[in-house]
Amino acid sequence: MLKEVFSLVLSLYTLLYQTIVPCLEPEMLSVNAIDRQKHLGTWYFKAAVSHREADIQKFRVLDNIVFTMEERENDTLLLTGHMRMGDNCIKQTWTYHINLESNDLELEGRPQRKNLLWSGKWAECSECIIFQEIEPPLDKEKGTEDSLHRHMLYARSSNSSDMVATFLKNAACNNMQASVTPRQEKGYCWIHWHPQ
Repeated sequence: MLKEVFSLVLSLYTLLYQTIVPCLEPEMLSVNAIDRQKHLGTWYFKAAVSHREADIQKFRVLDNIVFTMEERENDTLLLTGHMRMGDNCIKQTWTYHINLESNDLELEGRPQRKNLLWSGKWAECSECIIFQEIEPPLDKEKGTEDSLHRHMLYARSSNSSDMVATFLKNAACNNMQASVTPRQEKGYCWIHWHPQ
């Protein structure tokens, strides 16, 4: 009984607080209208947030991640990730297609996944970008929640403690309590690749 009362009081406090101090909403970028050249090159993974721990769990084993984004022909972007897991370096690539009639990117091989870009406003960072991934429930008849829903913060700089704190605060205000930031205890992986 006490637990239910406490939960109700906490919910009322959160609702009142958000009425007085509303949460900052992220600013979506239309992928078919952005300056692609501005977003190509090196990006450092800084944090991931979600409503559920399961959506960000895979990031917990990684020490750090560096991505490069390249433009290919036919409205295609190639994202290459260099990830450090313990003493091992892993390289992985993803191909995204830009649909000129949509605001999201289509991940090759996963057409059901919605991939949205947001400005760095949520992190108060002009040199940041936020990438959101959403997948519908695997079993639409039984599933009421998305099977994946997370926001990931990327920055042009490897130094970023203030922007990460702001990002996590704004995410928490929007009920995304699960979060992860890379440990960054070891050096970055530069497998057959050099920063531009």
